[in-house]
Amino acid sequence: MAQLEIQQALEGAELFRDLGKPETQKIAGLCAMDVYEPGQYVFRQGDFGDRIFIIADGKVYLERAVDVGTRKGNVVIGILGKGRVFGSWSTLLNAPHNLMSSACCQGPTKIVSLKGSELRALMESNTLLGFNILEKLCFLLRDRIQSAYGAMEKI
Repeated sequence: MAQLEIQQALEGAELFRDLGKPETQKIAGLCAMDVYEPGQYVFRQGDFGDRIFIIADGKVYLERAVDVGTRKGNVVIGILGKGRVFGSWSTLLNAPHNLMSSACCQGPTKIVSLKGSELRALMESNTLLGFNILEKLCFLLRDRIQSAYGAMEKI
């Protein structure tokens, strides 16, 4: 059942939705699914990141801690629902890093995860697949950066 849920989550994910079934099945073989409780963090700002996450069901707030003089706190820079992807993108470049935001579940949430290095290896073995994923990633990151700037302007 978990493999079927993972496959369906990938087919509906913004990063993978237009790929063929054989490609999503290969990616599904690299994935695991976890269930999070409301208020539980998938990761916290500053954690070491080596995974990419796909929301199979539920909602995640991306938060960034800010310190602007006397104003300190967390700013929600993104609200992500089913099919949205988040995590350590740099692992696709073979460069894991410390995460620049936190990801907090807003209700019961199912999340599919995979190591970026394993997805990278698959992308290297199939350059057309790799190009398609990286092209989608560019658009996704553009939109995510625009959202983050919009959130920061409200401070």
